[in-house]
Amino acid sequence: MTWLQELFQGRSIAQTLLVLSLVAALGHFLGGLRVRGVGLGVAGVLFAGLLLGHFGLEIDPQVMEFAREFGLILFVYTIGLQVGPGFVASLRRQGLPLNLMAGAVVLLGVAVTVAVVYLGGIDVRVAVGLFSGATTNTPALGAAQQALKNLPGFTDAVAKLPGLGYAVAYPFGILGIILTMGLIRLLFRIEPQNEVAAFLRQSRSDEPKVITLNIVVQNANLDGLTVAEVPGLRDSGVIISRVRKGEEITRATAGTVLHSGDVILAVGPPDKIRDLQIVVGSPTQMDLKSLPSRLTTRRVVITRKDVLGMTLEELALPKVYDVTVTRVSRAEIEFTPRPRFRLQFADTVLLVGEPAAIDKAARALGDSPKQLNAPQIMPIFVGIALGVIVGSWPIVLPNVPSPVKLGLAGGPLLVAIFLSRLGRLGPLIYYMPLSANHMLREVGITLFLACVGLKAGDQFLQTLTDGPGLYWMGCAALITLVPLLIVGFIGRWVYRLNFLSLCGVLAGSMTDPPALAFANSIAASDAPSISYATVYPLTMLLRVLAAQMLVLFFLR
Repeated sequence: MTWLQELFQGRSIAQTLLVLSLVAALGHFLGGLRVRGVGLGVAGVLFAGLLLGHFGLEIDPQVMEFAREFGLILFVYTIGLQVGPGFVASLRRQGLPLNLMAGAVVLLGVAVTVAVVYLGGIDVRVAVGLFSGATTNTPALGAAQQALKNLPGFTDAVAKLPGLGYAVAYPFGILGIILTMGLIRLLFRIEPQNEVAAFLRQSRSDEPKVITLNIVVQNANLDGLTVAEVPGLRDSGVIISRVRKGEEITRATAGTVLHSGDVILAVGPPDKIRDLQIVVGSPTQMDLKSLPSRLTTRRVVITRKDVLGMTLEELALPKVYDVTVTRVSRAEIEFTPRPRFRLQFADTVLLVGEPAAIDKAARALGDSPKQLNAPQIMPIFVGIALGVIVGSWPIVLPNVPSPVKLGLAGGPLLVAIFLSRLGRLGPLIYYMPLSANHMLREVGITLFLACVGLKAGDQFLQTLTDGPGLYWMGCAALITLVPLLIVGFIGRWVYRLNFLSLCGVLAGSMTDPPALAFANSIAASDAPSISYATVYPLTMLLRVLAAQMLVLFFLR
């Protein structure tokens, strides 16, 4: 068995893969254990890393740093791709309240840190590490260390203090967020599935509903006018898809002439349908869709690259293929199309027309569901490269001695949100199947937590037992819990914020991917990820600035 001992003690690629795999496997096993329905989830990987690191398992430091940062990038990038399509709507709907709550968490954390320095007697060099670790923000630690380097009296011993405080505070920083989420859920007797249903109702209420209405033409002023000449129709978002003249039902076009007694089928938002009905005539129980005709409907998925980014007006489907687009579905939301609506990969359109015409239009649009599951590898790495560039870009702010950077977490997240909203960049399509997204996300967060745990494992227990580590941990716990509990209770009790969205805000306010992963595991919903992405950019900037200001305020 000598070979096995050498395998564990060496620094080979095989040893690195073996250790990371053991940490990941053990961590997910621990995370799957539940006590009264509550478990660590993916955060179990961190504690598995601490445990194995304490017993001497380690990997090459440079490989560890790469695996940690690459795992973090994978995690935040896939989050950005998933939440990007709904990000703008969420920001428009509740972005300001969510960012105010997240900002309050940051400011309260700074206040508790200042109290720890003044009242607790902790060196500010350690306190800034506690602030970074208690809020699980590695860029803040880097910013603080950079600020220390620019001050006189900087030594190697001084450089270690923030990192040691960070290592002591970090584990409870993650656990504290999870405990806060669990405590709020317990005290307010929250059922996650009810919160999912409430979030879906709210999301759908923010989007225009689509209804159909059969209307008899009774307005004599419309007699002899074409569909395109109906007052207010063009900009209303309402589509007239069919018209019944006598016993014949045909597809309505812009040039279809209307006469009194005709019956039209209108599709669109309820308020606009009501306005059209006032202009045209009275509703009828006759359903043109159910009556025999040569027309049919079919849902077609957009997969052909030639049409991506084109508007419906540019495609001119009614003129070219003799079909009408009555609805478009994107990200499971259905709405009426407007002429300037731009198509993206995986959009689904509902076509009305004769079967042969629909077949031709479907071939022009792609309609290949198999392509939805085809991996798009090149766009992933192009997006990550752009994210690294954005995250490394120094942002110069007034009265701040050193530039601020979004880091390897903030940059890829923002780029992924932008690219998923854009849908296409040249020949690159930014679409990822949900199953692939979840797989890459879990792999990324597992690598990140495994490396963090292994790195801190060798010093963690010693710092707690032989030094002021327990006292430091207690102070860090205050930095973690006090802001989260105050804002969490106010958000739920006063503002009645959806629990899943609140969990995303709390995780985002601490820029904590493991906490987000735990929030996502509570229930199958995008609510935590959307609110996390909503507050993350501002929070990251505030935390980096706060760490630098703490150093400059006390030591300048």
